[in-house]
Amino acid sequence: MLRKIALEEHFLAPGLIEYWMPTVAGLDPSIASRLYTRLNDFGEMRLRAMDTAGIERAVLSISGPGVQAERDEVSAVRRAREANDFLAREIEKRPDRYLGFAHLAMQDPRNAADELERCARDYGFCGTMINGHTNGLYLDDPRFAPFWERAEVLGAAVYLHPCDPVVPAPVLDGFPALRRATWEWGFETGSHALRLVFSGLFDRYPKLKLVLGHMGETLPYLLARFDSRAKLYGIKLAKPPSQYLRENLYVTISGLCAPEPLYCAVGALGPDRVMFAADYPFENIEAAGQFMESVRLEEGLRAAVAFDNAEKLLGL
Repeated sequence: MLRKIALEEHFLAPGLIEYWMPTVAGLDPSIASRLYTRLNDFGEMRLRAMDTAGIERAVLSISGPGVQAERDEVSAVRRAREANDFLAREIEKRPDRYLGFAHLAMQDPRNAADELERCARDYGFCGTMINGHTNGLYLDDPRFAPFWERAEVLGAAVYLHPCDPVVPAPVLDGFPALRRATWEWGFETGSHALRLVFSGLFDRYPKLKLVLGHMGETLPYLLARFDSRAKLYGIKLAKPPSQYLRENLYVTISGLCAPEPLYCAVGALGPDRVMFAADYPFENIEAAGQFMESVRLEEGLRAAVAFDNAEKLLGL
C-alpha cells in the first residue's frame, strides 16, 4: 500500500470541548456524538482507521476553533499550553504514528510565537494550525508581526484552517446547507489567505510556509485573475500574487477527493506543493486513502503527494 502522511487530522483536548460544541449544533445528535467519540480517541479506533487508509503518520491538530474563540486572553494562553502538553503526552505513546501541530492563543501574538517555539523545541511539533480569524482579527494585522517573524525563523508550517466568518454571509441566507464546510468556509479561508498575500506579508517574510486545506480553498483556479486585478488596482507588491502562492503556499487534499481539483492544484502550484490529508473524522478516511491509491497520476507524483512532499515540508 502507498505510504501516506496525513496533515489535517483532528482531535479534542480537555478544556477545549466547549469551543467545539457550537460547530456541530446543527448536526444530527447521533452524528455529533460519533464525531466527539472519534476526536477523543488516540488508540485502536484512530489507528485502525489510519491503517485502513494506508496512513503511516498523522499530524494531529485541535478541532477548531479552540481558544481562538476565547475572549479572555489569560484563559486562552493557559488553555492553549495545556492542550499542547496534552497532545505531546499522546504523541509520546505512539511517536511512530503521530505528529503534532501546536495550538496557539493568537490573542497574544508574542506569546503565540513563544509557544510555537516551545512546542517545536520541546515536543518536535511540525508547525501550527490556526483556525482563521481570532475574534475578528485576521492574520495580516500588524499586531501579528512577532508571530510571523518567529514562524519564519523556525521554518514552521502554518496551516490556515477554516472557521466561521465574523458575520454570516448574507448571500447564503435561506440556504443553511451552503454554510460552513459546503461553501462559506472555503471563501472565508481563501479570502483570509489572499489578505496575507495582498498585505505584503510575504515580502516582509519571504520564507514563510503557509498551508491551506481542501485543495487550496479555490485559489489555484484563480491565479491569473489575482494577477490581472492586482495590476488593475495598482497593488504594490514585489511579485505578482500568483508567484507568492506558488512559492509560499502548500495545499492538502483534505476531503476534496476528486481528480479535477487535484490536477488543477498540481498544475497551478507545482508537483511539490500538494499533499495528502484525510480530514479525520469529518471525512471518510478510507475513501481518502482509496482516492490517493487510484487517482490517475504518474507514480512518482503519486508518491510525492502522498508522502514525500509532506516529509520535506515538515522536516521529518
